Amino acid sequence: MADKGFREKRVITITEVASATGINRMTLSKIANHPGYSTVTDNLDRLCDYFDCELGQLAEHISSKRSGEGARDNKK
Repeated sequence: MADKGFREKRVITITEVASATGINRMTLSKIANHPGYSTVTDNLDRLCDYFDCELGQLAEHISSKRSGEGARDNKK
């Protein structure tokens, strides 16, 4: 949001993004404020369209090996 706001020389709010994308404000808040929050690909597509960016600029794949989850799964 900050990059788009900077490019357009204005403040972009979650409410504005919600209105433009059709994504619920609470969902956007969770995406923005809770690292690791899982969302549906449709939301990611809408955000890429709104921000005119590639998926990799919005999200990052974190391997279960890097996050430590794989180690727990192997102990079962």
